[in-house]
Amino acid sequence: MKKNLAYLLLLVGLILPCWASAQLVYHDAAEFPLYGKAVEHTYRRYTRLPESLKGVTRDPVWNLGLNSAGLAIRFRSNSTAIAVRWKNSFGNSMNHMTPTGIRGLDLYARVGKEWRFVNSARPNGSDNETTIISTMLPEEREFILYLPLYDGVDSLSIGVDATAEISAPRLAEPVREKPIVFYGTSILQGGCATRPGMAHTNILSRRLNREAINLGFSGNGQLDLEIAELMAEVDAGVFVLDFVPNVTVEQMETKMIPFYRILRERHPDTPIIFVEDPNYPHMLFSTSAAKSVRELNETHERIFRQLKKEGERNIYYVSSDHMLGDDGEATVDGIHFTDLGMMRYADLLYPVLRKVLK
Repeated sequence: MKKNLAYLLLLVGLILPCWASAQLVYHDAAEFPLYGKAVEHTYRRYTRLPESLKGVTRDPVWNLGLNSAGLAIRFRSNSTAIAVRWKNSFGNSMNHMTPTGIRGLDLYARVGKEWRFVNSARPNGSDNETTIISTMLPEEREFILYLPLYDGVDSLSIGVDATAEISAPRLAEPVREKPIVFYGTSILQGGCATRPGMAHTNILSRRLNREAINLGFSGNGQLDLEIAELMAEVDAGVFVLDFVPNVTVEQMETKMIPFYRILRERHPDTPIIFVEDPNYPHMLFSTSAAKSVRELNETHERIFRQLKKEGERNIYYVSSDHMLGDDGEATVDGIHFTDLGMMRYADLLYPVLRKVLK
């Protein structure tokens, strides 16, 4: 009898920890640091613009500001599993971008000095719940959870083992001081990365170990001056201006310098990078597309050279000649970047950003 009781107790002792670790406890993600905001007090926790811009900025800009592009949760845990519950704001869908990129989540973990992809959380509707990873060793790890690129998040919780700990990160990485502030278009917002971590802004944030702020507004990076005012509130390490695909020649001629002046007046010594319109693959065949891009880039460079001639310093110009490579394989629809395009774009900007941030 005693032998049977001892065996039973041993069995319970072996099974109980496994059972406890299989039970998930969810924690509101609002308990942990949120990266990627230009200002702390936005319309809602997982949106990008302050309520003061509602009714001030154009409606398309405001609505796109409700997307959570570039936002990320930082936490650490020794759990063997990481799960998420989240509710998307809109249930957006597009015919050229994956649901994982539009409204999914993306988990990375710190391994040595690098951030490594763990897995993504694929959406199934507006209300979602999924286990991103399980059967890990119960070791403390640093995590970063990227939020959707082309949808919003109304609520978000992170699930860990019932016996595990979860808390704010121990490492202050990516570095939050002097973030990189990106402004621009649908490509900059993340179109059409297959998952949030593959947006080039997030790739560069990991490579440079620096917080990135994504102010991409799909089709609406049109040099709205109130967005420049918002950007100017950030004590940035560098401003990256990538608006050319969304503007006309006339808009550049009338708004490019005023937009620049707002940033420069508040940040006299901060580097500002101007990026050309990409050389899209179909320009090889479409004469009208080639002509349009050429005219835009010529206007862009002329105004940039005017600023240089006027004595402006700490401004940089990035040519798009090698942005997408030479094989025509880096877009999903001739315009928006695949993961390959995002990686090539990050490769182009990385040495420039590393130089100005050092």
